[in-house]
Amino acid sequence: MRKFNLIYIGFISILLLFITYFYLNIGKYEQQVKDNIKQVIFKNTSYFIDNIIEMIDNEVKGDLYSVLKNNEKLRKELEKRMEILINPSFKYVYMLYRDKEGKYRYLLDGSKDDKGLFDEKFDVNKEEWDKVYDTKKPTVIFQNNFSGLWVTTLKPYIQNNRVVGVVAMDFSTTLLGYLSKTLEPLKNLFFYIFIAAIFLFSVILYQIILQLRTKKESVTDPLTGAYNRVFLREFVKKINYYSYDVAMIDLDHFKKVNDNYGHKAGDYILQGFVKIVKSSLRQKDVLIRFGGEEFLLFLHRDKNKQSKAKEVLERIRKKIEEYDFKFDGEDIKSTISIGLVTDIYTYRDIQEVIKKADERLYIAKHSGRNRVVYKEQISNSTNRLSISQIKSAIDENRILCQYQPIVEVDSKKVVKFEALIRLIDKDGKIIYPNSFIDTIENTNIYRDMTKKLLSIVFEKIKESNTSVSMNLNLSDIVDNAIYETIYNEIKMHKNLANFLTLELLEYELLDSEILYDRLKTIKEYGVKIALDDFGSGYSNFAIFKTLPIDILKIDGGLIKNIHELEISHKVVEAITFLAYNLELEVVAEFVHNKEVLDKISELNIKYAQGFYLGKPS
Repeated sequence: MRKFNLIYIGFISILLLFITYFYLNIGKYEQQVKDNIKQVIFKNTSYFIDNIIEMIDNEVKGDLYSVLKNNEKLRKELEKRMEILINPSFKYVYMLYRDKEGKYRYLLDGSKDDKGLFDEKFDVNKEEWDKVYDTKKPTVIFQNNFSGLWVTTLKPYIQNNRVVGVVAMDFSTTLLGYLSKTLEPLKNLFFYIFIAAIFLFSVILYQIILQLRTKKESVTDPLTGAYNRVFLREFVKKINYYSYDVAMIDLDHFKKVNDNYGHKAGDYILQGFVKIVKSSLRQKDVLIRFGGEEFLLFLHRDKNKQSKAKEVLERIRKKIEEYDFKFDGEDIKSTISIGLVTDIYTYRDIQEVIKKADERLYIAKHSGRNRVVYKEQISNSTNRLSISQIKSAIDENRILCQYQPIVEVDSKKVVKFEALIRLIDKDGKIIYPNSFIDTIENTNIYRDMTKKLLSIVFEKIKESNTSVSMNLNLSDIVDNAIYETIYNEIKMHKNLANFLTLELLEYELLDSEILYDRLKTIKEYGVKIALDDFGSGYSNFAIFKTLPIDILKIDGGLIKNIHELEISHKVVEAITFLAYNLELEVVAEFVHNKEVLDKISELNIKYAQGFYLGKPS
C-alpha cells in the first residue's frame, strides 16, 4: 500500500510539472514573438528615418534651422516627401528641435492629420527626447494600449557634430493584441488543467496524510504520545531483537498519586515522564506504553559496541527523581523502577526477553524501588532484613549509634569516637550493618539512613563536645542525591563540623575530580577526611594525590597479626613511613591485645582502635 501511494504521488507530481512547464512557457513563447515583432518594427522605422535624414542632407546646405525658416518652399517639398510614408501603420512622421529654453518645436511635419506648423511648440516625453539630444544615439519608445502597440522611433539629426534636430516616426499595430487574443484560449485551457492537477494532487496528498495520521493514531497512545501495544505487535515482527537492550519501566507508587491528587495529576505525570524519557533517547530507540504506568523501552545497540543501556537508564532514573512535577500548585515527586535485559543472546525470542525484563522490574520494585536491576539480585541470607523492615525501623526511629573509642597510644587517652550504625528490631534485638546495608544501597532509604545517621552524630557532638567519625563509601560522595544530603547536614551544623571526621571506605577510585572537588568543599567547614581500611585488597596509592586526605586508618587484617607475622609488621611499617611523609595522622584498627598495642607503639603509630582499648557501646 505504501509503495502504491508513492507511485501515485510520483505520477501526479510528474504530470503536474509537465502541465506547469507548458503553462509557464506559453507566456514565454508569446513574449518572445512580441519581442521579435518589436525588433522588426524598430528596424523598419529606423530604415525609413535613415532615408528621411539622407533626403534632408541632400537638400539642406547650411544651418538646418536657418535654411528651413527662410525657405518655406523647401519645407513644403520635404514635408510632401515625408507624407508619402504615411499609411495605417505609420501614423506620424515629423522632425523637432530643442530651443534655448529646452522646449521642443516643429521643423518638419509629414503627418496628414493634426499637422504641426514650423516653430510651433510640441509637448513630448522630454526625458526620452533629451536622451537622444545628449547621447546622439537613437532610441525607441514602446507604448501598449487596449487596441495594440504604439512605437515611436527617435533618431538624431547631426550637423557639425551637434544635434540640431530629432526625426520621429510613430508606428502602431494590433498584431500583438491579435496574438494575445489567439493564445488566450490555449492559456486558459492549460490554466484550468493546471488548477485541476493541483486539486487532484492535493486530494491525493490529503488522503495519504489522513491515512498516515490514522495509522499513527492507531499505534500511538493518545495520552502520552508513546507507542502502544498495537505498535509493539508489528514492531517485534520486523526487528532483529539482538540489536536492542530491553527495559521495563514502572512509575513507583503511581496509585498513591491518583488517590491523593486525582487522575488528572496522574495523567500529567505520565505525560511529563514520557517527555523526559524521550529527551534522553536517540532516533532509533523506541518507547512503548505497555499498560497503565508500565513502559517498555527498546534501546538500540550499535553493532560491535558495548551496551550503554545501564548508564542511559540511570540518567533517566535520576532525572525523574530530581524533577518536580508541578500540578495545580502542588510539587509532586516521583521515582521509577527499571528491569533491564542486556544479555539478549541468552533468550530464544523477544517474548522471553520482555518477560525477563518484567521479572527484573519486579525485583527492582521489591528491593526498594527507584533503581535499575540488570541481573538477579536475590539474597539467600535468612538474616538479611527486607526493605520494608528497614524502612519501618527508620520511620519508627529504631536506629541508633554505638561508639567505639579511638585512643592516643602514648597517653591512653580517648581522643575521639567512631560512630557505628545499628538497627533495633521490634523485639529489641540489635541488628548489625551486614544485615541491612547491602539491601538498601542505591535507594532513597539509604539516603534517608545517611541523613538520620548524620543527625544523630551531630547531636552526640553537641551533647558531648567530642570528636566523632562515621563511615561512608566513596560512591556516596559521587552520588548527587547522597552528597547533597551530606553537604546540607554539614552546612546546617557548620558550628559543629570541625568535630566531624568522614571515614571513606577504600574501594575502587571513582571519578577522582568530582571526589576531590566535593571533599574539598566539605573540608572548608572543618570536617576531616580519613581513608578507612587502608591495606585491604589492592591498595591504590594514587589515591593520596587525588584526594584531600587527613587521616589514614590501617586495615585490621594487617594489625591483628602484627605481633606474630613479620610480613604484617613490615607492611605496616612501610605504610606508617609513607603516611608520616605525607603528613597524615595514622590510626591502627583491630588492636585486640597488649602485644599488638606494644608493636604499634614501637612503630610510632599515634592512634589506635580495637576491643582491647574499648568496645562499641
